Amino acid sequence: MLSQRVTRGAIIAAVLGLVAGGSAALGLSILPNARAMLPQSPPAAPASASTSPMALPDFSAIVRQYGPAVVNVSTTGTTKAALDVSGAGPLDPGDPLWQFFHRFGVPTPPGGESITRGVGSGFIVRSDGVILTNAHVVDGAGEVRVKLTDKREFPAKVVGIDKATDVAVLRIEAKDLPTVRLGEPSRTQVGEWVLAIGSPFGFENSVSAGIVSARARSLPNEGYVPFLQTDVAVNPGNSGGPLFNVGGEVIGINSQIYSRSGGYMGLSFAIPIDVAMKVEDQLLAHGKVVRGRMGVTIQDVNQDLARSFGLAKPAGALVSSVEDDSPAAKAGLRPGDVILSMDGQEIAASSDLPPRVADLKPGASATLEVWRKGQVRKLEVGIAAAKDATVASAENATDHGRLGVTVRPLTPEEQRQAEVRGGVLVEGATGPAARAGIQPGDVVLSLNGTPITGVAQLRELIAKTGKHVAVLVQRGQARIFVPVALG
Repeated sequence: MLSQRVTRGAIIAAVLGLVAGGSAALGLSILPNARAMLPQSPPAAPASASTSPMALPDFSAIVRQYGPAVVNVSTTGTTKAALDVSGAGPLDPGDPLWQFFHRFGVPTPPGGESITRGVGSGFIVRSDGVILTNAHVVDGAGEVRVKLTDKREFPAKVVGIDKATDVAVLRIEAKDLPTVRLGEPSRTQVGEWVLAIGSPFGFENSVSAGIVSARARSLPNEGYVPFLQTDVAVNPGNSGGPLFNVGGEVIGINSQIYSRSGGYMGLSFAIPIDVAMKVEDQLLAHGKVVRGRMGVTIQDVNQDLARSFGLAKPAGALVSSVEDDSPAAKAGLRPGDVILSMDGQEIAASSDLPPRVADLKPGASATLEVWRKGQVRKLEVGIAAAKDATVASAENATDHGRLGVTVRPLTPEEQRQAEVRGGVLVEGATGPAARAGIQPGDVVLSLNGTPITGVAQLRELIAKTGKHVAVLVQRGQARIFVPVALG
């Protein structure tokens, strides 16, 4: 959609100046397993990009053959209009005047509702009308329409969405549609040429190309997806479109960008197609996605932590907390354990663990190699069904239900710069928090007068509080109390 997660990353990066800890702002809404592939209509001759040592690749054959399988996705919905103060015009929830009227209950004319429209991209994976796109493209839409390159338009049914991976499945009533071929992202090499087709800013079937910049990239609050990073020009409206390799195979879904401006700045991220197809299978079969869960909070092991724990190198996932009565607790995992491998596969970084746990079916078990007090131990841990929260993530929390914020602890340097002790940094705000005016970049200092010392404490306080809460935030050098009506 034109108003996509891309804007979230732009705001965070601008406010924080790209704070330490790798909390880059992302999202094509900025503008968040190899399998047997589904039967496709076999092409007469597989398209590929022609290359020579002296020339750049020619993608025209791929565009000709598979461009017709890329669709434009348009959405229509409604949203509550901002408050209108007697001719002063609508006020945004972030405006101080809006805060004044909201806080003191001064009556204002009702804002009513306004029509919202968005645009994104998608691609056909089954000739009977199954289409993949991003969850953020269609989330909350009242009406979804799909337009093909031959100008035919169809109303689309949203079969299901999975916000954790940002994948959505649509279906249109049509037959004998052109489809894409699916590839294996695991075979993709850094430096390979890749091609994106989509509808940036509504310009349908626009083509851009670049190279793969990195593989298995972990992004903040996107623990389930090992993103493909590219330098392909991707902008709002490209969300949900396919990423092709030079063989004409789709290896990813263009999903997010890193940006300070809201537009393309050289970094774009795609969901590996094998991850997306696993989600598609579950959404088509059950209408929802079920993931495995251990019940731990983890963080990366840096050089200093490796020395402290006596590890030969900084690797693994450090367990910072274990949920009571969780599979991890029952298996004997403790805070301070470093998970080195799972089922014989090395955990090189904490970001390796969540997708592997999520991929296991509830009721299964896994063998963990754990470093504890200078020794390697083996633990057998059962797998439960994941809750709405993350299975195992870097220490952050998302509470879109009640307060509606994504937060993380401040680094020591950030605390020094902000001249605060404790507190948590807001990386994203939706729902009640956004309506009250809380913004990415704010530092939450207290809740109803109780100082905030960490993510887990904030989560507990939110769970226990009533329908209204006073949140003390620091924005720049100013501190303000923001009253929030919780959902």
